[in-house]
Amino acid sequence: MTDFLQKIQLGATGLKVSRLGIGSSFGASARVIEDAFHRGINYLYWGTIRRPAFGKAIRNLARTHRDEMVLTVQSYSRVPALMVPSVEMALRRAGVDYFDFLLLGARNEIPSEDYVEVFERLREQGKIRFLALSSHNRPLLPNLLDAYAEERSPYEFLMLRYNAVHRGAETDVFPFIPDQPKPGIIAYTATRWGHLLDPKKMPPGQKPVAARDCYRFALSHPAVDMVLCGPANGEEMNQAISALETGPLDEEERERIESIGDWIYGNFRPQFSDAGDANTSPEGTAAR
Repeated sequence: MTDFLQKIQLGATGLKVSRLGIGSSFGASARVIEDAFHRGINYLYWGTIRRPAFGKAIRNLARTHRDEMVLTVQSYSRVPALMVPSVEMALRRAGVDYFDFLLLGARNEIPSEDYVEVFERLREQGKIRFLALSSHNRPLLPNLLDAYAEERSPYEFLMLRYNAVHRGAETDVFPFIPDQPKPGIIAYTATRWGHLLDPKKMPPGQKPVAARDCYRFALSHPAVDMVLCGPANGEEMNQAISALETGPLDEEERERIESIGDWIYGNFRPQFSDAGDANTSPEGTAAR
């Protein structure tokens, strides 16, 4: 889809979401989040760090706009039963009756059926509508995509790392996405923890990549439905929204950004690696 301002459906949920989602970890104020919603960003991810200001924004918006919002809460719990109090606490703090998605975070193996059973109970209680999964184990994801194609997967979207430095999903994941039914695909770490923005990490003679263009890079791949941003302030939020307004990269822009990504990949280690990256591959391949 070439119009980044047009909302897109996530999986088979019927939910229409903005192509940009907002994560809660980096400290943007409630006002910044609320202003972004009024500019069309309707996906809010109360994820790794549940910042109070983010919860305040959800509460304020949900009073009159809950039906227009798509809200995700994340659980890292390795004990399925503990997801229940975590979700219930998040509901109280956010001042809402339900979340649209429960995201099982950082799953490097397919979760046991116990997780699905807990989700089903939460859904029956009206507290969660759909289930999703994020992973740093790219080789796992084709199995889940096959299951989705055969209508055996409970996960309506998958979330994974994809940016100009880490492009392994282009070979390890994206070719395996079924056309119909298609699960949602959400990309994160678009700036590679800020490395693509850092003048000190650029190849000789190159200027840093704008944050806007990092988000455009991810969204320009046809497999990607949404990219997450993690704004710390209004300026960073504006940069992210401008990616939607600017639209897809042209070929020259993509080639420049990929060349910078190649340089960073070869010279600066990630904060942590995905399974499938070159330094985690048992074959020592050039996977990334």
